[in-house]
Amino acid sequence: AELEKEGKFELDVDEKSIQITLEDVEIISEDIPGWLVTNDGPLTVALDVTVTDELKKEGIAREFINRIQNLRKESGFNVTDKINVQIQKQASINTAIEKYANYIGSQTLALSVVLVDDLNENKAFHLELDDKFIIMFREICEMDRLIGILSCSLIKI
Repeated sequence: AELEKEGKFELDVDEKSIQITLEDVEIISEDIPGWLVTNDGPLTVALDVTVTDELKKEGIAREFINRIQNLRKESGFNVTDKINVQIQKQASINTAIEKYANYIGSQTLALSVVLVDDLNENKAFHLELDDKFIIMFREICEMDRLIGILSCSLIKI
């Protein structure tokens, strides 16, 4: 640390003082697993980049919100139109949807966000959330403009 800060470091070897400078050495930094470290001059920042189960669940919820919003827009719905969201149960997303159902609903103007055992097959839009599973929106275009309700359903292919 002193060598990097001062540009030199003094050692006592056999009662002789030896000065080492930055030009005399090669400093090699190694990554710490699970951490991202960078520095700029005297400033060093280290971030824990470990993706926990909690972060994965939040990521799934945010991705659902993004996809629902995009489908609303593509389908020509007004910003204020209310929707109901049904999602077919599947092990990889159930806990995330259950935990963040209220958040998903508040961000997408969904009156309800529920997990169901099975969905009827109608119009489908294939959406890939990550490498692990694919979902389908069904009944996305069924809307009663008088009351502004859209039924969105998600199902694993």
